[in-house]
Amino acid sequence: MSIQSLLQLKNTKEKLRQLEEHYEQTKQAPAENARIRELSLISLKRFINQLKEEIIRFEAHHKVSS
Repeated sequence: MSIQSLLQLKNTKEKLRQLEEHYEQTKQAPAENARIRELSLISLKRFINQLKEEIIRFEAHHKVSS
């Protein structure tokens, strides 16, 4: 995945916001199965971190190009 435009950046930031919200809700919700919740949180956190890295990479490159 690679952000290539300002529109994609905007959409990625919105997706990141939604994922972070979902992560917090999942973290605070009672779990029917603690192991499944733990694995879900790990997966969400990895995706959140991936999006953050993509945003930083795009913004760093975009600032150099500007």
